[in-house]
Amino acid sequence: MVITRFAPSPTGDPHIGNIRTALFGYLFAKKNKGRFLLRIEDTDQKRLNQASINIVKEALRWLEIIPENINKPMIQSQRLEIYHKAAFELVEKDMAYICTCSEERLKEVRACQKALGKPPGYDSHCRKKTFTLAATRLDELPEGTVIRMKLPENKTIEFNDLVRGKISVNTSTLDDSVILKSDGFPTYHLAAVVDDHEMKISHVIRAEEWLPSTPKHVFLHRAFGWEPPEFAHLPVILGPNKGKLSKRDGATGILEYKKMGYLPDALINFMILLGWNPKDDKELFVSPSQIAIGGTSLMMLEKLFKIEYVNKSPAVFDIGKLNHFNEFYLKCKTPKQLQELIKDFDIPDLSIPEGKLLERGGFKTLKEMAEYIKALRQTPKYPKELLVFKKSTPEATQKGLKAAAEKLEKISDPSWKQDNLQKALEETVKEQNLSNGDVFWPVRVALSGAEKSPSPVELLVTLKKEESINRIKKAL
Repeated sequence: MVITRFAPSPTGDPHIGNIRTALFGYLFAKKNKGRFLLRIEDTDQKRLNQASINIVKEALRWLEIIPENINKPMIQSQRLEIYHKAAFELVEKDMAYICTCSEERLKEVRACQKALGKPPGYDSHCRKKTFTLAATRLDELPEGTVIRMKLPENKTIEFNDLVRGKISVNTSTLDDSVILKSDGFPTYHLAAVVDDHEMKISHVIRAEEWLPSTPKHVFLHRAFGWEPPEFAHLPVILGPNKGKLSKRDGATGILEYKKMGYLPDALINFMILLGWNPKDDKELFVSPSQIAIGGTSLMMLEKLFKIEYVNKSPAVFDIGKLNHFNEFYLKCKTPKQLQELIKDFDIPDLSIPEGKLLERGGFKTLKEMAEYIKALRQTPKYPKELLVFKKSTPEATQKGLKAAAEKLEKISDPSWKQDNLQKALEETVKEQNLSNGDVFWPVRVALSGAEKSPSPVELLVTLKKEESINRIKKAL
């Protein structure tokens, strides 16, 4: 069975890159009718942020990328005895060794390597030392002791990466990394390998940054006598300038996008294209008609996703594309859905017209829409000249506003609906022998105070009767 995992380190809010990894792992599992699991890798106690664990879960639930064990994930800090036992097992097999080098000595070695222009790495100082291993626990060894993996000398380690193909690395280019630290916590190398085996992970889908460590992980799996999982390393995400992705460009906590008013559908659609290509020109993975019957981009991608379509080259973060997707998904929402979504942005008693909410406002996010509605509720300020359409006159404009106000006042509150309001404005045009520019334009400006805004009918419904009539009279 295909089993994938998302294994974040709870050191802060998960960002786009973290959650993209979760998305790809989730989709691969779903496409292959497998399982998707969560593991919390909290062995870096110096950087641990307990609140981050809840943020990870909240983000996954919000996006509906839900691991089946989300309520009870594997937590590495609760498994120290297992890692201790595994590390000492490797020592017994001569696949790992005790290292008593002080931090001062290691700093001197790194400084010397730097001065000679050599890559930094452990110099194998303790590799050939012999220990009479009576100890079975790290705390029974001298203070500051660590355990290092013992890579074979001048051997080739091969593995197949599902994105990059066959990879061969000679161990002469690798150093003997620490697998168990002096504080009793494992490093990523040991913990990830032991946990992946116990969780029966079949495919490790993770960020490209872990590619150089993979030969060591393959070695550790085989040292324990286990078959390594398959690996797929996702391309790095770059900023718009092709440099490292910064917070300014988009490397912000994923829930910040929720606060900014982005929809889960849009983020899913955006993230899948950061390193994945469906081999056609398609960018939107769900149609308005599918959305109308409850379809989501995630549901569609569960059917379309193929790991073979992951790119090797870096992906570029483009906030403009995310805004484009979000605007599309906002337009596909029903008034009732939008009314529910926009509650998070402090819009009490919101009336939303039938049809697409304020579609011609060109809103990119829910927050932008909410801020517009808040501003709309304040009496607009505008130059009186704006009321006159370019093909109209002040006299025709005044006539149109006056007649529109009289017609609208006759509509009762229960009948203050889109169809009735549209009919009232059209009748005003016809009965007064005016043009649409003499009526629709000044009514819209009177209500919004802006040259560009949603239609007058949408504004009338949103502002309701009393406020709408007051604004038209003020315009007069």
